[in-house]
Amino acid sequence: MTESVECADDLYPTRSVTTSVPFRRHHPVVWSDGGDAARGPLSADEVAAYDRDGFLAFDALLDPAEVDECRQEMRRMAADTALRSSGRVVAEPDSDEIRSVFEVHRHSAVFERVVHSGRLADRARQILGSDVYLHQSRINYKAAFDGSKFGWHSDFETWHSEDGMPAPRALSFSVALTDNLPFNGPLMIIPGSQRTFVPSVGRTPPGYHKLSLLGKNLPAGPADRTAVAALAERHGIRQFTGAAGSAVMFDCNCLHASGGNVSPFPRTNLFVVYNSVDNRLTRPYAAPEARPGYLADRTFTPVPRAEDRPSR
Repeated sequence: MTESVECADDLYPTRSVTTSVPFRRHHPVVWSDGGDAARGPLSADEVAAYDRDGFLAFDALLDPAEVDECRQEMRRMAADTALRSSGRVVAEPDSDEIRSVFEVHRHSAVFERVVHSGRLADRARQILGSDVYLHQSRINYKAAFDGSKFGWHSDFETWHSEDGMPAPRALSFSVALTDNLPFNGPLMIIPGSQRTFVPSVGRTPPGYHKLSLLGKNLPAGPADRTAVAALAERHGIRQFTGAAGSAVMFDCNCLHASGGNVSPFPRTNLFVVYNSVDNRLTRPYAAPEARPGYLADRTFTPVPRAEDRPSR
């Protein structure tokens, strides 16, 4: 068996510990400073709120026509047998329903247009203080009646351990493609948790991504329950509901989760992850091998700015 690599310069040690002892993160949440933070679509108040809470919610990031296009594409991709056999499609652990489809921006012109949109990328650049590239894109389907939960975790803990992301200089957008309702498994975030890194107990076995994507009985990765409870007692929990087209932008180290969906209403969201071009992946910090490119892109190609895009 290949042993996990433990890096001497690791500022966020995890999966090599026997007890989870949370500690304050070593890096900023907002990477732009001074006048740079004002250069972008977010107001000074919005930047301050993101720095404080770790997230921002938007009522209508996509218009109804764009939502309809995305829905057509998600149905097409769900029926694509070649995509299913590529490893990019993950089924629910207890049914044949689709749980997630990864790397959607490379398999759909519609999703490519959305993830390159300045409405997303410009906000990411403003917060991260640099050009950005697509670390990951996916659709989480969370089907009616059978959509399973996503337990409490920090994305950065996974991306650091298994992808080699050095610092928490990345963020995600969760864009609703169906209405996100209180009873169909909406996203939950602990405000302020972005400032605390919670190590995970348990080693990363080879090929772990195949098991971890199912989210059941994981030996490594889930956030320590004592730490989650303490942070939730201190900061509370924010639940995000909204109509299709609404979105949440959140820091990669936020503790977040979502419940299962037993309602008759699906909750399908597009997730887009932007990482700073100055935070490129190295070798994994706590895993025997890097995850596939459709989970963690290593091309590091910057998302084009509006002024750099070819005119049509």
